[in-house]
Amino acid sequence: MRDPLSSLFQTLIELTAVIVLLNTWRMDLLYDHLARARASGAVFARTVAAPPWGLRLGGSIQLAVHAVVRGRGWLWFDDDSQRPMELSPGDVTLVRGGPDHYIGHEPGADCLEPEEFRAHHGRDGRSNDPQATVFLCGAYRFSGDIGSGLLNALPQVLPLSAAVGDPLRDVIGLLSRELASPEPGQPTVLDRLLDILLVLAIRTSFRQSTTAPRWYRASADPRLNAALQAIHEDAGHLWSVPELAEISGLSRAAFARTFRDALGQTPMQYLTDWRMTLARDYLRNGELGLAKIANVIGFGSPYAFAAAFRRHHGDPPGAWRQRELTRTSSPVAGDRIHLH
Repeated sequence: MRDPLSSLFQTLIELTAVIVLLNTWRMDLLYDHLARARASGAVFARTVAAPPWGLRLGGSIQLAVHAVVRGRGWLWFDDDSQRPMELSPGDVTLVRGGPDHYIGHEPGADCLEPEEFRAHHGRDGRSNDPQATVFLCGAYRFSGDIGSGLLNALPQVLPLSAAVGDPLRDVIGLLSRELASPEPGQPTVLDRLLDILLVLAIRTSFRQSTTAPRWYRASADPRLNAALQAIHEDAGHLWSVPELAEISGLSRAAFARTFRDALGQTPMQYLTDWRMTLARDYLRNGELGLAKIANVIGFGSPYAFAAAFRRHHGDPPGAWRQRELTRTSSPVAGDRIHLH
């Protein structure tokens, strides 16, 4: 019987090694977006299911994460135009919210709701059935326009294959181990592992996709990355094109041209759009008053902020916030995966 503290210590050592692999300058803007989107794992569970088995997952789940640890599974939609996708050990599949999706031992298998599934297969983990599939299911939540922007940049279904030596495979293995039995400090370990899994998956998607956000592709250029990082770190600063050009090590004309070619807008347009994005999220969560928001995003007074917001959105901040609160007052059910 393994010592729980020794197991936790070893897990944290392995986790630290994975974090080191991720600690590169290219991740700065992605980290900023994820932090502001308040990405969080709603539920993550390790499940054992002996065939026949099937699980229906609602489209209100903003981002579902599936990984098979042992055996095989299939993922499909009601839409016949999307072919069923096989889930193999070592792979991770992300599914963006929208239509319901299903996972099961074979395509078209009868699928249960999460609570029914848990009741029906609760004892499968103790059966030692060699045909049983061991899989991980997770649900992520994002908030605000920044979160929506990240989600919209992902395809409906994103399969990721983790080769031997890929940190993604290590994270899946660690998740499976941690979810297999309670351990001291487990919530902290799971939170960190979920963060790493999400970052690895999104980074892989953006690297492979031709539709990755322009800010991510632009961050490959160290000159533009320096300017973008400055804007994101301090949106309230009174930035000018000459100052951003100096940070980038370019002349004003060269910086403006390079920026526009990479991001499709001028530096000041990008700055304004980013400030308005932040403003919408601040207004939506209601944590800051108008004066504080104006100061944080670089406007001299609430009146200047209100005027800029109205020009950008057609409504003053107060009316926009009230409309958003009314629109989102009814909570969406079914955004969790209950498989514990």
